[in-house]
Amino acid sequence: MRTALVIGTGLIGTSAALALAGRGVQVHLADHDADQARTAEALGAGTQGEPEGPVDLAIVAVPPAYVAGTVADVLRRGLARGVLDVASVKGGPRRELEALGCDLTRYIGTHPMAGRERSGPLAATADLFEGRPWVLTPTAGTDTEVLNLALELVALCRAVPVVMEDEAHDRAVALVSHTPHLLSSMVAARLQDADETAVRLCGQGIRDVTRIAASDPAMWIDILSANPGPVADVLAAVASDLDETVRALRALQSADEAKRGDGTAGIEDVLRRGNAGRERVPGKHGAASAVYETVTVLIGDQPGELARIFADAGRAGVNIEDVRIEHATGQQSGLIQLMVEPSAAPGLTKALRERGWSIRQ
Repeated sequence: MRTALVIGTGLIGTSAALALAGRGVQVHLADHDADQARTAEALGAGTQGEPEGPVDLAIVAVPPAYVAGTVADVLRRGLARGVLDVASVKGGPRRELEALGCDLTRYIGTHPMAGRERSGPLAATADLFEGRPWVLTPTAGTDTEVLNLALELVALCRAVPVVMEDEAHDRAVALVSHTPHLLSSMVAARLQDADETAVRLCGQGIRDVTRIAASDPAMWIDILSANPGPVADVLAAVASDLDETVRALRALQSADEAKRGDGTAGIEDVLRRGNAGRERVPGKHGAASAVYETVTVLIGDQPGELARIFADAGRAGVNIEDVRIEHATGQQSGLIQLMVEPSAAPGLTKALRERGWSIRQ
């Protein structure tokens, strides 16, 4: 791939453009928002200058509602040898393009499974897709050259290609992406009118659950409007679990020992099923989920503290598999949780103590 046209210079489009430009591809940028395109250009994502002829690949990075119209326009004008979109839903755009009578041999639907809570070109990074799944949804009519161009894009962005049917993709993202976002928003919404004393008790658990609720509502309305049925199906199943859990909790309030027993069994059931589901979430580098030992260390909120503790762990010959930070309320300190292989935990604990760190059990 020597040339590319990126239409839509938001987070995903600009990140793809940055990755391609950084690997020697001549990238042309287009966006209905001229300021956003200028920002992407200033970041080094490409040029707003129009290509002299058809580019190798056009990347359509617009909201789902505008994908079909934009792809159809690119195909009609012959702007590229191949065209793909990066929207988070796949079945709807494909059906719209079929209804428009487009020749879909030069088109393939794709979806990089990457993102951030922030949107726009200023949130973009060239490494956004590294190690992340990038779904490709070719059909029987997809031209081999177009599929190869899409695979080359994925490789240049250092993502991991995953081939799926578009309808299967939409059901999958409803489960692992769209529904979790709505549930996160629902939990966060409980905090809006909560008493200030309750909010001050927020710890890492509530931060974990509500992190993605900070995303742009307008963007998510676009996404959910394009995939409402599969998301509603998952939410209906969650609602059933919620009803059963509420009944179990009410039973725990009963003076009747048998009812309390039923309530305990109901709560245990949902918690155990949650354990089983969590174990299926892929771990590091997409491998099976691993069990790590946590070494918890008190850390001050000063410049250089994180670098110092990571350097000390490195000197001890220990690889940090994952990390979390829990900030202390009203104090200039917090707890950093270093997740390591169980066999490495005792040595790391000893080494950090010797270097003056305060270890919390």
